[in-house]
Amino acid sequence: MQPLHFSFLFVGFLLLSLVLRLWLASRQVRHVSRHRDAVPEPFASRISLPAHQRAAAYTIARVQLGIVDQFVGAVVLLALTLLGGLQFIHETWMRWLPDQPLLQQLLVMATALLLISLAELPVDGWRHFRLETRFGFNRMTPALFVADHLKALLVGALLGLPLLAALIALMQHTGQRWWLWAWAFWIGFNVVVLLLFPTVIAPLFNRFEPMADGPVKERILALLARCQFSAGGLFVMDGSRRSAHGNAYFTGFGKSRRIVFFDTLLARLEVDEVEAVLAHELGHFKKKHIQKRLVLQGVFSLVAFALLGWLSSQIWFYQGLGIAIGPFQAQAPAGVALLLFFLALPVFLLPLRPLMAWMSRRDEFEADAFAVEHSNGQALVSALTKIYEDNASTLTPDPLHSAFYDSHPPAPLRIGRIRQRLAEAAPAAPSQP
Repeated sequence: MQPLHFSFLFVGFLLLSLVLRLWLASRQVRHVSRHRDAVPEPFASRISLPAHQRAAAYTIARVQLGIVDQFVGAVVLLALTLLGGLQFIHETWMRWLPDQPLLQQLLVMATALLLISLAELPVDGWRHFRLETRFGFNRMTPALFVADHLKALLVGALLGLPLLAALIALMQHTGQRWWLWAWAFWIGFNVVVLLLFPTVIAPLFNRFEPMADGPVKERILALLARCQFSAGGLFVMDGSRRSAHGNAYFTGFGKSRRIVFFDTLLARLEVDEVEAVLAHELGHFKKKHIQKRLVLQGVFSLVAFALLGWLSSQIWFYQGLGIAIGPFQAQAPAGVALLLFFLALPVFLLPLRPLMAWMSRRDEFEADAFAVEHSNGQALVSALTKIYEDNASTLTPDPLHSAFYDSHPPAPLRIGRIRQRLAEAAPAAPSQP
């Protein structure tokens, strides 16, 4: 392929992605606006019209900010690639560190990633301090916002730089099949991070307290016993320090596996509703959704590294993305190849987005079915309704936008499926003589 042809292909996919996302966003805004004045029938007795209209306004505001975020990301991507940003960074570090190629490549990657983070910072700040504050969700102070970002940069450097150094070394010293060794190292690294996250990484950002004894803990322990599920502990996270949104999740593997509840969620839900939400999360484990997702990610990453192994030897790949290759060079430095690949790859993966969203929604339905079987299904409906209302989640998303993006089914469809299962499980009324 000619470099110019690849440049046009890259720009074409990027523009197609932006146009498609803009069209879907406009559909979402129109659809939500059109249905803002009437609460859908399944929720009419539980959610007020003002709450429904607030959710519509919140959804529209988030979509509009998302459009800005997409354009900022596209401009930064073009600036780093076709407009010569990455080439300039590469040449600068080559002049300053001509005799230290590994450090040079690490600094090229770190500089580019830092610039991307800085470019995203204004949108992130607006999201927290204007959008989330406007709708009563933000509880984060500017000092905590800055501290979170500095901690994230530090953790990213401590974990990311050794990872990148190892990948560069493997690319340079393990022959033509370097990508296979790199993939194996990548998988091992991710396993280590998953093991460390609950006990080492997450506590850097939030406080986790063991769940206090009481009715909620007793009900949860009884559910875990019924489902034959062992956990390394039940914890309450101080989510209220940053946001009024609520959630619950599992994290870790083996002895480090934890069940975590946001304090905001526990403050809102009744005991049987908490049990139902946890039963849903247990469903993901019992149906092996997490394991299947990890296997899928492993296969995808193997394909990605194999593709990188081929592209890294193609001069048109570098030149087509703004990197100059000298007449006596077979390829760019390994670090530049890695960075270019992971910058460009998402542009070409947009068609996979609806497939991944569909798979996630399928898993959510299965987890709901598990929860109905092992807990109070009506309590699950009640809990989800409260969560929708508290998080200002729209009850009327555009079907096409939802199918393309949403990892969870639309609220009416999800609640309808649960109620259908409850009706099927209900004993038949005795016939009249």
